[in-house]
Amino acid sequence: MQPPNQPQQPYGAQPVDGNPYAGGPGAPAPAGAPYGQQPPAPYGQQAPAPTGNPFADQQGQQPGPFGGGTPFAPAPPAPPARNNILYGVLAALGAAIVAGVLYGVLMGSIEREFGYAAVGVGFLIGFAAGKLGGANPVIIGAAAVLSIAAVYLGQLIGYTMVMADVAHVSFSDVLFDHFDAVTRAWTAESGFMTYVFFAFGALAAFGGVKKAN
Repeated sequence: MQPPNQPQQPYGAQPVDGNPYAGGPGAPAPAGAPYGQQPPAPYGQQAPAPTGNPFADQQGQQPGPFGGGTPFAPAPPAPPARNNILYGVLAALGAAIVAGVLYGVLMGSIEREFGYAAVGVGFLIGFAAGKLGGANPVIIGAAAVLSIAAVYLGQLIGYTMVMADVAHVSFSDVLFDHFDAVTRAWTAESGFMTYVFFAFGALAAFGGVKKAN
């Protein structure tokens, strides 16, 4: 029978020898215990992670996809629309001169009308105009008109080359001294398909402007 006045062991007494877990809640953790009790952290502060925890949050660590921060960069703003009529018209004019001369040289070299090249001429003019000037209706109209002029210029150059070769004279002599003969020859040789290719060139210029934008 236990004596009535036997003293009880106080709460928080030191651990019994050989039993490291016998201590109360306030007892210090034994040396070497990886999960020793940490003191409570103040309200609003995060308690430091135990040493050796591989999942501890480290300073400077990038936030996860479900944490704070945005994982994807915002899309860049769309570039402003080009709307420079002067640059567009000048680009169309320059492209029309270059494309018309090349078309005429091709036509004079093969000594026949190559009407489908008008599509390439018109597209080149429209693309150059749209690239520098945008898709303004004025630029589209200028590109279409200049594509027709470029095709006409190319055909005149081609006829001049053929006539100069037949007459055994220089190209400049036929172009400057007998230009009326060149235009009469073009009128006599042109037909329905000639004007159809003019229309194809204008449509290709419209497509070139849209492609550039």
